[in-house]
Amino acid sequence: MKVYGNTELAGVLHRMVESGHVPHALLLHEDDGGGAFPVVLNFLEELYGGAPRVQKLIHPDIHFVFPVAGGDKAVSLQFIVPFRALLQENPYFYENELYAAIGIEGKQSNISVNEARSILDTLSLSAVEGGYRSVVLYLPEKLNMQAANALLKMVEEPPEKTLFVMVTHAPEKVLQTISSRCLHLRVQPLSDQDRQVVHAAEAAENVVLRDLFHDLLESLLAKDLLGALETGEALSSLESRERQKAFCQEASKGLRTIFLIQQKMPGLARVRSGDTEFFQRMAASFKPAFPRLALGCLEKAQQLIERNVNQKILFADLVNQLYIRV
Repeated sequence: MKVYGNTELAGVLHRMVESGHVPHALLLHEDDGGGAFPVVLNFLEELYGGAPRVQKLIHPDIHFVFPVAGGDKAVSLQFIVPFRALLQENPYFYENELYAAIGIEGKQSNISVNEARSILDTLSLSAVEGGYRSVVLYLPEKLNMQAANALLKMVEEPPEKTLFVMVTHAPEKVLQTISSRCLHLRVQPLSDQDRQVVHAAEAAENVVLRDLFHDLLESLLAKDLLGALETGEALSSLESRERQKAFCQEASKGLRTIFLIQQKMPGLARVRSGDTEFFQRMAASFKPAFPRLALGCLEKAQQLIERNVNQKILFADLVNQLYIRV
């Protein structure tokens, strides 16, 4: 994953791995959307000997924790599929984009004591591959007091080869008992030029997925099952499961946009200027229930992608499920 504007910090982390002196807890301070995750993932990839599963976010010894909503029993693992899709699609995401991706916009989010206990249970197990066990904790300032207290001893005196990497937007809000146990590192804000490069790269990668989504909706609207199945075939031929999950995420965002326009809230939809006519036409043409039903189909498809279901069958079934709901 490309690192923009933080080559010096990446070099510091590289030297830690090279020397074998890796602190047990790191606290990286980024501006919102500032690019800590590319730095973190490249660091972990090196720490785990170049394992490609690190960048794919599926390494069995790396666990991601982030704020969620849904009561004290809600934990990150319940939302890991859309989190992975967002991080793969845009590692420079903003905090509100995470909440939109996992469907908790406008809700109170935190990292609960139940999540902390889940972390402790996970770290009580031996590493699957015999190396480090790592927890990447996004926004530790969202730890409630009970959760922070539950984690304190593990952060203070972790077992050998146990690593916490925390990414914060507000280090002053991280509880002192946690913050004082970490090595603090600053992720430099992206320059305007770097952000333009990032956006250009994202746009180039997303345009194919966006076109496939548009083609699929046009075929569904025209009741052209053959055309829709051809789009499904193209989706099954994407180069990786991560790209297929990224399509599901792109399609989910598009469906939410249609829903918001149907609900007379176009200001919340943030439609690209070139897509305005398309989304307005889709919102006017599809039944109000369609976006909600289609989102359920896409969520199921993402889960099946994770389980490595035959891709041709998976996307043919997705197309069929969407077709019968139009």
